[in-house]
Amino acid sequence: MASTLFQPTPARTLGLATAATFCALAAMALAITLTGKVHRADVTIDLAAPATPKAAIAAAAPAATPNAPPVSIDKAVFAGHALVADPALIENSPQGPLPRIADDGRKPMAAYAAPAVAGKLRIAIVVSGFGISAKATGAALAALPAGVTLGFAPYAGDVQNWVNQARAQGHEVLLEVPMEPFDFPDSDPGPHTLRTGMDEDTNIQRLNWALSRFTGYAGVTNLLGQRFLSDSDALSPTFTSLERRGLYFYDNGIAPQSVAPTVAGREGSAFAQSGGTLDSIQAALEIDKQLSSLEDAARAHGSAIGSGFLYPVTVERIALWAKTLQSRGFVLVPVSAIVSAQK
Repeated sequence: MASTLFQPTPARTLGLATAATFCALAAMALAITLTGKVHRADVTIDLAAPATPKAAIAAAAPAATPNAPPVSIDKAVFAGHALVADPALIENSPQGPLPRIADDGRKPMAAYAAPAVAGKLRIAIVVSGFGISAKATGAALAALPAGVTLGFAPYAGDVQNWVNQARAQGHEVLLEVPMEPFDFPDSDPGPHTLRTGMDEDTNIQRLNWALSRFTGYAGVTNLLGQRFLSDSDALSPTFTSLERRGLYFYDNGIAPQSVAPTVAGREGSAFAQSGGTLDSIQAALEIDKQLSSLEDAARAHGSAIGSGFLYPVTVERIALWAKTLQSRGFVLVPVSAIVSAQK
């Protein structure tokens, strides 16, 4: 009998719950009365960060080779008035068209160079990341002035169409060759990455794969590559191959320990190096500050080169800056104009 007296019934349970709720509300009311506030757990919202070059490259890099390039090129191809393919400057390989020095000595770095405006104080700007996102590529092409040099990744199947559009608008074009970063494989530029641990023949095969993805570029630049650019033994055969094909190399400045200037000087390679990254901090004021520093460098040395990624804020600040550049005594030139001067 005693055991049944304390059995919970629905009515008893409901009463206890009601009493507990009333006590909790009363306690909260008392806290508000005494302190003017009620304590509760903080709520935070984690907003997604803007896309980075590494993230964009990782998303774009395929596990396998994309659409096959043209088997051969047997006639000159123009985009508007700009040359994008010349049979005399092409070695038709099983992989696709590879650049070469013509029998008459003409080099792709000269034939595919964009025209340069004359001026004593010259500034070149390279914006990379083109061909990874169609939307970002189209928006940047619509905004950037012709004097800006554009770097195209080799992975998109329609990259040649974008290159043709860029050349028709007067831009000089660079091929971004995937190279090993320090944190590889956490950051992976793709399946054809040039590696410090690879033998020379394998790296040259990978280089040729990238070189055969499209035509119309005057030079090559690094896609990531901090580790590769710091290894002279790996870099030297690459520079030798590029020199034999009549291309210049542009070091985009992301590798503080780069030995590219030393190797280029030893190999006699056409070479240029960025004096700084414009958008390490993706903020308008910081990018404007870096552009101003480029002007200071050009005043001191006669020329300067800066690098950026096609972030919307980078494209916007470069476009606005370029509009008033000549009024301050500077000219915007393609990289080839500065490479030629250094040679």
